[in-house]
Amino acid sequence: MAEKIALTIDGTKVEVEKGATVLEAAHSAGIYIPTLCYHPNLAPYGGCRLCIVEIENMRGLPTSCTTPAASGMVVTTNTPKLVELRRFFLQLILSEHPNACLTCHRRERCGPNDICLRHVAVTERCVSCPANKQCELQDVTDYIGLTEVSLPYKFKELPVDFAREPLIRRDYNYCVLCGRCTQMCGEVRGIGAVSFSRRGFDTVVSTAFDRPLQDSGCRFCGACVEVCPVGALLDSGVEYQPDCDWQSLAVPCQHACPAGIDAPLYVYLAGVGKYQESLAIVREKVPFPGVLGRVCIHPCEEACRRGALNEPISIKFIKRFVADRDTGEWKKYSKKLPPTGKKVAIVGSGPAGLTAGYYLAKAGHAVTVFEQFSRAGGMMRVGIPDYRLPPAVLDAEIGEIQDAGVEIKLNTRIESVDKLFEQGYDAVFLGPGAHRGMSLGVEGDKLPGVFEGASFLRDANLGVKVNVGKRVAVVGGGNVAIDSARVALRLGAADVRIIYRRTRAEMPASPEEVEAALEENIKIEFLTGHVRVIQKNGHLVMTCNRMELGEPDASGRRRPVPIKGSEFDVDYDVIIGAIGQTPEIPEGFKIKTGRGNTIQADPRTMATSRQGVWAGGDAVTGPDSVIRAIAAGRVAASAMDKYLGGTGVIDEELTGERNIGTCAGITAEDFKGQPRVKMPCLPPEQVVHSFIEVETGLPEAGATTEGRRCFQCGFRSQITPPPRPPVSNRRATISVRP
Repeated sequence: MAEKIALTIDGTKVEVEKGATVLEAAHSAGIYIPTLCYHPNLAPYGGCRLCIVEIENMRGLPTSCTTPAASGMVVTTNTPKLVELRRFFLQLILSEHPNACLTCHRRERCGPNDICLRHVAVTERCVSCPANKQCELQDVTDYIGLTEVSLPYKFKELPVDFAREPLIRRDYNYCVLCGRCTQMCGEVRGIGAVSFSRRGFDTVVSTAFDRPLQDSGCRFCGACVEVCPVGALLDSGVEYQPDCDWQSLAVPCQHACPAGIDAPLYVYLAGVGKYQESLAIVREKVPFPGVLGRVCIHPCEEACRRGALNEPISIKFIKRFVADRDTGEWKKYSKKLPPTGKKVAIVGSGPAGLTAGYYLAKAGHAVTVFEQFSRAGGMMRVGIPDYRLPPAVLDAEIGEIQDAGVEIKLNTRIESVDKLFEQGYDAVFLGPGAHRGMSLGVEGDKLPGVFEGASFLRDANLGVKVNVGKRVAVVGGGNVAIDSARVALRLGAADVRIIYRRTRAEMPASPEEVEAALEENIKIEFLTGHVRVIQKNGHLVMTCNRMELGEPDASGRRRPVPIKGSEFDVDYDVIIGAIGQTPEIPEGFKIKTGRGNTIQADPRTMATSRQGVWAGGDAVTGPDSVIRAIAAGRVAASAMDKYLGGTGVIDEELTGERNIGTCAGITAEDFKGQPRVKMPCLPPEQVVHSFIEVETGLPEAGATTEGRRCFQCGFRSQITPPPRPPVSNRRATISVRP
């Protein structure tokens, strides 16, 4: 146990561990001492001198951030002499800071993005601090109560070129030489991309030879931005707003994940070879890591900051890599609460229902899942082909859910919620999915040989024999259309074409899935519409027409407009319509539904119009992604647990590894232009005649290399916020002498 010492600060007895500084002792007791250069994660050096104090029997006015606390020490932090000196030191700082936010007499009425009209040296928008905080310098100035800057202002006139900095905006005209960024980059992160240069009054912070950050060894982790107290360093390409979400700026990949998976941490752990720990981080939020590693729409990668430098991190494929190497170590930390005596019914065994059931079972409730089909998994089972999601992967992860205590009853269609309550269930979750495909909506769409995509994929996945003939047309541009085309090829079709009425730029299908289809020699007829279908000589004849794009429609995409006189006929054996799906909601559910026959549910809790009934997944959103359905299941599980008398806390820690390492540990030569590791795939000629998995998985060297490409933005969440002054009753209005 660490040795304790006692000292007195402003008349208050304070007890701290031996080795703490006077500043740390004061802050631990809630006594604020102003400072700009001090930061709890950095070594103190007393540069700004704002934290000076008076210590009984000690000569001078020492800086509290560098003075060790001693037993029996008597400290005074706020005398007239100290206040006067702090104001003088602050004036020195402000004399070279373009302090528009401090000097403008209108600033109480201005928003953070108003053009500054006050200061002649500043022509751009006022800056706001990251993390939804006010500028530290402004707060400190208000606290000290500086009302006049008598020293003349000197504009540094340092060049600013935001165009050459893709991720971090640097304007050292705002810099107050606190040294936080140089310490964080050099001492903590071990990179040293920025440091002090020049001497005396000409000292500035810069990269070596004033090179752009991408040429300086910068890792773009943003730790320097996080500790900058004045806005000299900001995240580039974002607008700071008073109500902005800090995570969306600092760690956008984690913010973009609907389930909130800590992507930076599990990517880091994979990069340093801690695969089981990496998997555990994923499993803390989702019970389907192997599924998501194959079929997730990966919004995290779309948000990845690395994409602004070259290519985003393969977050999805790293998830698959660690899931495929699961040794079960995470189970040692997994806990299940004692039985509560409460019963929960889950309608539908899709990702939303199984996720909700998993977390409710771990909370001690008895969970029964009712599935209308012969196999569990919902759209994961019947809507995603085996070549993308092997049944063994899905079976294994459903098995873990069953091991947690979830009972699954197959071939059981639920038509009435009332009957479930009559059977003694205390709460119900509805996740029936959106399995009813939409017809083509033209003449002949009910002819034999015309299928809708959802039922076509369902039959193929459940082993129902489907004769597709030799020539197949698939109408649509989403992932269901792509999957239907690739499945038709594997069922024996020789010529498969996708008919899409817009261009490739507007296709909602995942770009990688479109590429895979093209590699398998599936043809896509862009700007082509369907008009009618007739049967002739044992074949289907589809009349099509050419389209052109007009004005944007409600979806934001340009509306396809038929070109007059462009109609033409094409013969096919089978036509598959993949233009949308809707939920089938039995009247016996007695709940409010909305557009597209979707269940109306509160997005904050997933509660429906009926007490004791929640819903989630495609039945609420319409056809959507697995990850968003999982996220809905998590939200519902928490709300349902509270309803059933629990805490609503479903999160757990499945590994002791909680932090990204402090040192980046990679050189500029290794890092700057390192390309994204490509997913190895079997050649088309080897896969188009079977349902073998096409993507073979990242090799170990590829996964660790990809993990080390990461900027480690998540390190910012590990940085301790600096102490801030108490809220002032007024904001100082400061005047500056020209």
